[in-house]
Amino acid sequence: MSGFAYVVTRSGVRSIDPHDAIRLRRGFVWIHLTSRDEEVQAWLRDVAKFDRFVIDALTALETRPRCDQIDGSAVLNLRGMTQAAMDSSDPLASIRLHAEGVRVISVTRLPLDALAVARTATEAGDVRDAGDLIATLAEAITEQLDPQVADLGDSLDSCEEQLDARQAFELRKKVNVVRPKAIGYRRLLYPQRAALEKLSTLPVRWLSDDDRLHISGAADRAARMAEELESIRERAALIHETLTDLRAEVIDQRSLLIAVAAMVFLPLTFITGLFGMNVQGIPYDDHPTSLWVITVFCITVAAVLTFYFVRRHWFR
Repeated sequence: MSGFAYVVTRSGVRSIDPHDAIRLRRGFVWIHLTSRDEEVQAWLRDVAKFDRFVIDALTALETRPRCDQIDGSAVLNLRGMTQAAMDSSDPLASIRLHAEGVRVISVTRLPLDALAVARTATEAGDVRDAGDLIATLAEAITEQLDPQVADLGDSLDSCEEQLDARQAFELRKKVNVVRPKAIGYRRLLYPQRAALEKLSTLPVRWLSDDDRLHISGAADRAARMAEELESIRERAALIHETLTDLRAEVIDQRSLLIAVAAMVFLPLTFITGLFGMNVQGIPYDDHPTSLWVITVFCITVAAVLTFYFVRRHWFR
C-alpha cells in the first residue's frame, strides 16, 4: 500500500506518513491511499475503524459517481482524467473520498491527474478543511475534462468540413474514435453532476457557503459538458450516416458506369460474334473491305449509344 498524507494547522502544512496521520486529532488531515489489493481494505478496517459500508464504497472495483451522507460525514466518488490506459467505455479513473470536518481519506486505484492540483493547493496553504479539498478536486476534475470534450467537438467539426466520399474511410475512423469516447464521458458525467449537486446541498457544518458555491459551479460545468457530449454523440451518428450514404452513392455511380459500358458493348459483342462464326454463308466474307465496314459500323453503334446515355444524363 502506498500513499501520502498532509496535516494542515495554524502553523502551516506538513507531509507525514498516513499511519501517523490517522492518529492525529488536531488540525485538518488529508490521507490518500493508492492500492489495487486488499491491504487498503485491511487498513481502513483495522486502523481507520470504518464500517463495512464505507470500506466497500472506498474500495469497490466498479463504481459510478455518487454521494452519500453518513451522519456528519460524506462518502463521495468522482471520476477524472488519468494518464493510464483506459477502455473507451470507461475512460475516467475514480477517486473515492470519506470526508469529515477535520479529516478526509481518499482512495484511488489509478493515478488521477486532479490529485496533483489538489496537492499543490494543499502545500500552498489554500486547503484548510474538507470543504476546500473537495471543492478543489471537483474544480480540477471538471477543468481537465473540459478541453477533452472541446477536442471531441473540434474533431467532429473537422470531419463535417471534409465530408467527401473519397475520404469516407479516413473520416469514418475519426468518427469511430470520437463517438465511443463521447458516450463513455457522457455515461459518467451525468451521475457526477448529480453527485456534486447532492454534495453541495448536504446539511454538514464543514461545507462553507464558498465551498458549496464552487461545488455547484463544478456541477453546472459537468452538466454543460454532458449536454455537449450528447450533442457530439448525435452529430457523430449523423456524420456516420452521411458517410455511409456518400459511400453508397459512389458505389451506385460506379455500378451505373459498369452497366452503361456493358450496354454499349453488348450489341458490339453480338455483331462481332455473328460475323465471326465459322460457317458457310457469311455475307461479304471474301470482300476486301468488309473488315473496315464492320469496324466502322461497330464504332458508329458505340458512339450513338454513348451519345444517347450522355444526353439522358446517366453519367451525372
